[in-house]
Amino acid sequence: MLGFVSLFMDISSELVHSLLPIFMTAVLGASMVTVGIIEGIAEATAAATKVFSGAISDYFKKRKLLTVIGYALGALSKPIFPLATTIGWVFGARFVDRIGKGIRGAPRDALIADITPPALRGAAYGLRQALDSVGAFAGPLLAIVFMLLFANNIKAVLWIAVVPAFIAVFLLIVALREPESKPGLPETDTGPKKRLTLTAAKDLPLRYWLVVLLGAVFTLARFSEAFLILRAQDLGLAVTFVPAIMIVMNVVYSLFAYPAGLAADRLSVRKLLVFGLGFLVVADIILAMGSSPSLAFLGAAFWGLHMAFTQGLLAKLVADTAPPELRGTAFGVFNLVSGGALLLASALAGLLWSLYGPSATFVAGAFFAAVAAGGLFCYRPKHRAMDNGTTEH
Repeated sequence: MLGFVSLFMDISSELVHSLLPIFMTAVLGASMVTVGIIEGIAEATAAATKVFSGAISDYFKKRKLLTVIGYALGALSKPIFPLATTIGWVFGARFVDRIGKGIRGAPRDALIADITPPALRGAAYGLRQALDSVGAFAGPLLAIVFMLLFANNIKAVLWIAVVPAFIAVFLLIVALREPESKPGLPETDTGPKKRLTLTAAKDLPLRYWLVVLLGAVFTLARFSEAFLILRAQDLGLAVTFVPAIMIVMNVVYSLFAYPAGLAADRLSVRKLLVFGLGFLVVADIILAMGSSPSLAFLGAAFWGLHMAFTQGLLAKLVADTAPPELRGTAFGVFNLVSGGALLLASALAGLLWSLYGPSATFVAGAFFAAVAAGGLFCYRPKHRAMDNGTTEH
């Protein structure tokens, strides 16, 4: 059910996001630097919010309420985009939307860990990510259909995104029931609650902090997908069909996310992550050197492979290395650090684009991804958590 909720919300969000970079630059006149800063701040806001929502969900042991609030804020932000007349409106809508994402992200991910047997966690995160990605390519597909029907009236198309967002909230409220007892939590956890404080993060083990560092390095190599859309337009793809870039990326993402999750339950997570970074290097090189829309599509496909082989696996590593009673906090801290890295990466991508052109943005991305892959390939973990997804020594 959490997967289907993600599906409908992503239909809404990706319909908006597949058109938003064009809307900001062509309709509202924003610069590339502005786009990078807005996208980076939006994602960093989501990441910062996840820290607090994760800690609160650990304290009260109630994940669903925070998840509902987060999805509801995301739905309420959607009408603001078509009403926007200045870039400030867009920034405000993205800010509210990402706060909602931040509130729901850590409790939802912790809830999945709570109700899933450890031997199936890779598959569970992969399944939710796969359904999420189905929505992520259905949204841009609807964007193309309605751009054709509404004669490229972007504001009219943005109104369509309101409907699936509210369907997601409705499903979450009426169809998902939080279990009374969570298999992932200790049976003895019946005493008085610990004081609600983020200092509990100091109790997280070293192997967890290594995963946090790994996630930050990964994120530095992967800036906002808004630049994929702008690159496709730069290579000559008509504005009506620019959302197809996100369709290609998310079709590949959804097809491989679940198999990658299954593989992570049986194979070396470290090696799978190296493969994921390799796919990102290939994507960046293609997008940097590309001279036609067809190469933009090919680069987007490799970008989707990278996402499939990294995002669900990183979530699995967080779940495997964090104590059950601190899972919400663990996901929150992980996403805070990754969000800060994404802000830096997106702002740098926009600056490089403005100063040296689009190729420089993707060359820099390839460089960071290659460095991360080299470091991960050379690293030999002492804990099997990185090697095969368990927390045994």
